[in-house]
Amino acid sequence: MTVPTASFPTLPAIRAARHRLGERVETTSVRRLRDDAVQARLAPGTVLWLKEELFQRTGSFKPRGALTVMLSLTPEQRARGVTGVSAGNHAISLAYSARELHTTAKVVMPRTANPFRIMLCKELGAEVMLVDTVHEAFDTARAIERDEGRTFVHPYEGPLTALGTATVGLEFVEQVRANGVELDAVVVAAGGGGLPGGVACAVKLLAPDAKVYVVEPEGADTMHRSFAAGTPQSIDKVRTIADSLGAPRCEPYSFALNQAYVDDVVLVSDDQIRDAMRLLYRSAKLVTEPAGAASLAAVLGPLRDRLAGQQVGVVVCGGNVDSATFAAQLSE
Repeated sequence: MTVPTASFPTLPAIRAARHRLGERVETTSVRRLRDDAVQARLAPGTVLWLKEELFQRTGSFKPRGALTVMLSLTPEQRARGVTGVSAGNHAISLAYSARELHTTAKVVMPRTANPFRIMLCKELGAEVMLVDTVHEAFDTARAIERDEGRTFVHPYEGPLTALGTATVGLEFVEQVRANGVELDAVVVAAGGGGLPGGVACAVKLLAPDAKVYVVEPEGADTMHRSFAAGTPQSIDKVRTIADSLGAPRCEPYSFALNQAYVDDVVLVSDDQIRDAMRLLYRSAKLVTEPAGAASLAAVLGPLRDRLAGQQVGVVVCGGNVDSATFAAQLSE
């Protein structure tokens, strides 16, 4: 596997990408989480800063990457529309991005996708196709690309996707600096690796001494396996409540970007994710999907002692969950 480092995002390119995205995406809020229940769970002296991407357009960070890709299309490509694969958040972002850019989206989703997310896609104007597995979804989307001339927008792989997700890291570091603070560490969840790769790249360019930790569920550990093997790996099945993090495989560019800039990959259980969802709801008044709580789960669990006494940034990546599912997870 050879991925040229010259294709990795640069700081000027990240700033230009953010400018091009403009008001189509929000500069999401950053706040220090001050709460006794949280402090009781952290190692002494740890300070938490939340980057609240669940308040992004469509409810997750995903439009940053999708729009960055779609803004690069020629007028002819854009007119033919786009297609993609997703359990929910990427599909929703494609629907939104297509509407913003006056084109169409045809998205492929597994039948197990949350009905709430399917509904959001349709409300935003996307055509939705349901298939049995994530692997089948990729094959179907590629067939749509071939037969209809639509551009396939990958959910997490590629330089333009990473350039878009890098704007999360850019904003995060600069927003915390505006409070007179330097982040010692940033913790971010991984599905396929597009978000953590972009975030890690931007963080390291702005603050080289900061550590970046990637979090995966135990039941969808493609990046963890890939780091251990030194090459991109895949899994046979997703086994986690955090379906937004359920990528079937790690792809070459995303893996190379994470390998270059990420300090470590840690795993959390579904029970740890549920616990973090409860704490975010109680202490931050945030309703997150399981993926959105995974980073905090790592801060409370496998990273707790390593982050003692540090200024820690936590990316809350999404909140697309219906009320019944959210309540069920909290009561599990």
